[in-house]
Amino acid sequence: MGEDDQIRAAAFAHIRRLIDTRGHLASADLASGFVFQGGRIPLVNPQRGIFKPRQMKYLLSIRTVFPRTGRKIWYDDQRRVHGQIYDGEETVEYAFMGSNPDAADNRWLREAMEMNKPLIYFLGISPGRYQTFMPTFVTGWDANSLRANISFGIPGEDTMPGSAAERRYALREVKHRLHQASFRDAVITAYNGRCALSGLPEPLLLDAAHIIGDKDQDFGQPVVPNGIPLSKIHHAAFDAHLIGIDPDFRIHVSKRLLNLNDGPMLEALKQLHHSSLHLPHRVQDRPDRGRLEVRFKDFQQTL
Repeated sequence: MGEDDQIRAAAFAHIRRLIDTRGHLASADLASGFVFQGGRIPLVNPQRGIFKPRQMKYLLSIRTVFPRTGRKIWYDDQRRVHGQIYDGEETVEYAFMGSNPDAADNRWLREAMEMNKPLIYFLGISPGRYQTFMPTFVTGWDANSLRANISFGIPGEDTMPGSAAERRYALREVKHRLHQASFRDAVITAYNGRCALSGLPEPLLLDAAHIIGDKDQDFGQPVVPNGIPLSKIHHAAFDAHLIGIDPDFRIHVSKRLLNLNDGPMLEALKQLHHSSLHLPHRVQDRPDRGRLEVRFKDFQQTL
């Protein structure tokens, strides 16, 4: 394995370690880079989306930034930003830097395609936060349209999918991960990073719980009014119908839990009974009452 491949492997391993602990990366993670043979190597160029470290011959990463929209709440238009992923079937387009196809950045894209090099794709899911997809491959390069085509690989493998069916499968997995990551970020942001039941203010310990599961095509969409930020224990209790939330945002604890006596954690759950949900500031971000009513009926049937 040449030094170029060694650096690439070290970058992939570094990112996998970060993802294992937090699921997404922040701008600071990208800026800090990774260590290779005692030296620090960047993961991105802060000013550009196409990046090749000076220590490498071939491209290492590409990046799509989630734009800041000023006063507008970013998650109100997140679907527009991610449309290229959701609309794709096998590949997605990635725009060249500038209008000169022979510029260095764009040549790096072409060379990565010609040499079939696995890349890292940092895709913005909110301002300053990224979902990471790797391996990613450049599978098309068009000087006239000033765009490249990007295909996604199977996580853990360094080779490009060999068939159209494999590429479609890989892109479906990317869409699912992007849906979940964007949904989680939007829900937790709407509630100012706090658990809606306990008020716990640590986003790393929170999930975005669906009120109606995403398998329901009519009501399971990944939108903020279908989500509630919950800590791991509260999420588990909500999914198991040990905790219910009625359409008036009141919390109900099941008789199964109320009749148990076993330590402070259980007591904290029991104290939620008949308390009110912590609601987001914006009315349009609050849980949808119709969805809550459907979900609460399921909870009542388990009592």
